[in-house]
Amino acid sequence: MDIFAALKEDHEVQRTLIDQLCKTEGSSDGRKELFERVKALVSHHAASEERHFYIPLMKDDLTQEKARHSVAEHHEMDEMMEELTETDMSSPHWLAVAKKLQDQLHHHLDEEEDEVFPLADKVLSQNQKTTLASRYRELMDEQQSAG
Repeated sequence: MDIFAALKEDHEVQRTLIDQLCKTEGSSDGRKELFERVKALVSHHAASEERHFYIPLMKDDLTQEKARHSVAEHHEMDEMMEELTETDMSSPHWLAVAKKLQDQLHHHLDEEEDEVFPLADKVLSQNQKTTLASRYRELMDEQQSAG
């Protein structure tokens, strides 16, 4: 498995979970549980992706700008999740922010797959793609085990 397949696998899970989250209602246990899963997965994914995908891409002129842009989007989504954490889940504002996060997450993942991956494919060797995937998976597993 290369880094693109590893990332895409997690992207699909993120898309599914955020879409399910935005269909929940009120301060339900289902909403709380889904939000915690989304928050953990997006946070772990961003940390692992930055370390084992974006840092190597920042070293190359062709991919540096896209890598920095993607990392900035990670921070924007962190801020939205922080706002969701601090907002009453039963308020209309919570769902409005969740839908904004949903739009941002879909935009971010689509942009990565459609724009960043093709550029990264040009600058990373096959060996790097495989090694980065292994390191990414290891860090994701560590973070998920730690909770």
